[in-house]
Amino acid sequence: MMKAIDPSELVERENYKFLTGSIIPRPIAFVTTLSKELVLNAAPFSYFNIISANPPMISVSVQRSNGVMKDTSRNAIEQKEFVVHIADESYLEQLNVTAKNLPSNESEVDAANLTPVISLKVKVPGIQEAKVRMECILEKAIPLGGTEKAPACELLIGRVVQYHIHEELYQNGRIDAEGLRPISRLAGNLYSNLGEFLELERPK
Repeated sequence: MMKAIDPSELVERENYKFLTGSIIPRPIAFVTTLSKELVLNAAPFSYFNIISANPPMISVSVQRSNGVMKDTSRNAIEQKEFVVHIADESYLEQLNVTAKNLPSNESEVDAANLTPVISLKVKVPGIQEAKVRMECILEKAIPLGGTEKAPACELLIGRVVQYHIHEELYQNGRIDAEGLRPISRLAGNLYSNLGEFLELERPK
C-alpha cells in the first residue's frame, strides 16, 4: 500500500520533511561569498547539484529565512562570484559551526576557525581545509517559489572557472572518492558518509 499525499494540502514544514527525508543522501556545497564590506561569509547547503559539463556549471538553491534573502544569495548576486567546497569528514565539525545564523557583519569562517586561502580567478577566498573547491562566476540567479514579490529561494547557477583538488585525490584525471571522504545530508541532524560501494556496468 502507498500513502497518497497532496503537497498543496501541507504546510511548508511538512513538505520539507518529506523532501529531505526521501531525497537522500544529498551532497553538501560549502559556499563562501564576500559582502560589500569584504566580510567572508560561509554556509553549507544541501540543495546542490551539477547542471552541465560544457561549460562546467553547478547549482545551489538558497532558501530564504522568513522571506529574507540570506547573506550567501545577496553576496553572490552583488559580487557575481562565489566558491563552492565539497564537504568532507575532515572538517565536518567546523562546517556545522558555519550553519549558525550570524549577523552579516560577522564571518562564519572566523567563528569556525577555518583558514581562508586566496583564489586564482575570483576575489572570494576559498577554505584551505576543503580537499576540493571550485571558483565560480555567477551565471544566473533565479528567484523561485513563494510569490513574485516574496520568492521562497534563489537558485544560484555558477560557472566553474577554476578547480582546486588536493594532490592525494587526483588520479589520472579522476577524483578518488574514498580519499575525499565526502559527507552527505540526510534528514534532521543526520549526515552520512560514503559507506559501501556498488558497481554496475551501464547497458550498451
